[in-house]
Amino acid sequence: MKREDINIRDPYVLVDNGKYYLYGTRSETCWEEAFGFDCYVSDDLENFEGPIEIFKRSDGFFATENYWAPECYRIGDKYYLVTTFGGKDIKKGIYVLQADEPTGPFTLYSKRLTPDNWTCIDGTLYVDDETIYLIFSHSFEDALDGTGNADGDFCVVELSSDLKKAVSTPKLLFSPKEASWAKPVPFAKAEFGLDGDCYFSDGPFFMKLDDENLYMIFSSWSINGYAVGIAVSESGTINGPWILQDEPLYPENGGHGMFFKNLQGDTVFTLHSPNDKYMERPCFWKVKKIDGILVLE
Repeated sequence: MKREDINIRDPYVLVDNGKYYLYGTRSETCWEEAFGFDCYVSDDLENFEGPIEIFKRSDGFFATENYWAPECYRIGDKYYLVTTFGGKDIKKGIYVLQADEPTGPFTLYSKRLTPDNWTCIDGTLYVDDETIYLIFSHSFEDALDGTGNADGDFCVVELSSDLKKAVSTPKLLFSPKEASWAKPVPFAKAEFGLDGDCYFSDGPFFMKLDDENLYMIFSSWSINGYAVGIAVSESGTINGPWILQDEPLYPENGGHGMFFKNLQGDTVFTLHSPNDKYMERPCFWKVKKIDGILVLE
């Protein structure tokens, strides 16, 4: 199938054994009961085989909703899918699934990696000097019951080497409200019953680019809606401090992006756009740097 025929949110690309493996959130079940995850395989990022179902919810599986933002990592000879799960009686949290192949089948591997009483979405991994970090969004939804604020904080925990559990308490990295382009979400009162300013955050992703700087991209709300911004670590480590660029990388109607190196060695950026229900598609651009700022070609 063609790229433009793939209807997913939150695209994530694993480059492995000379092929591209594309994962994402099923658009049709994003906001309701969910049943699994798929993978699409390509040689050129334009023509894909799939969808290949890589995880199917079994009878009695604890999570029934919020099958969001799967990211696939190869570690050793195994593949690990970091994803969000939720349900009517449990808060959204981050979990890891494992498989022998990038096309699955994946099975639940870890316990919940984020605090039980926190609403957490969109986990991503970053490895520094053999230490594995999980970074995620602590949702503004927790302002409703007092277990969090409405700032949409990005937080980090250290994971055990086998990815089965968190071995540290969450640490704040920053809130998207620190970005000059980020605006409070206009639907917080209508959809969540929250008064005051609430900042949306999702889709964190980390990569050291050719200039050796550590970049974090993330999504939040701009004056023009869903957008993707950039932060740069002054220390070159996950601990920051993080300097947020004044202009978003992608300014409107698209989000939840990530970087990867294509088979030719170019840095590529992907996200889903438009951000309209049942219309989302994975989009790809090469990335270049102009006057010290990352831009899309």
